[in-house]
Amino acid sequence: MSNEPLSELAFWTARLAGAAAGSAISVAYLLPHTRREAATRFLIGVVTGLVFGPPAGLMLAERFGIDGVLSLAEVSVMGSAAASLSAWWALGILSRLAAGVGRRTGGEGDAR
Repeated sequence: MSNEPLSELAFWTARLAGAAAGSAISVAYLLPHTRREAATRFLIGVVTGLVFGPPAGLMLAERFGIDGVLSLAEVSVMGSAAASLSAWWALGILSRLAAGVGRRTGGEGDAR
């Protein structure tokens, strides 16, 4: 990663831009059923992108071998977009796993 200085505002702007872009792609890729679901998915993506964006960007840059050529802003945008895009998919997988466990144990209201 290049050692150029980056202001705090530029760093947060890059994170927010990446998180919003990834979240918008997530909503557009699999259309939600309701406005509430769309808003929820978008907000979950933005928060996830802001929180996990920089570490995800560093991991991706190292994995692809491009960490020496990207700036901190580029790594932040890339990581925030990737984390935001994958957040909804990860939550969907966890939801399906939890529903499967509930069915195997009898689910709610099972009085054994």
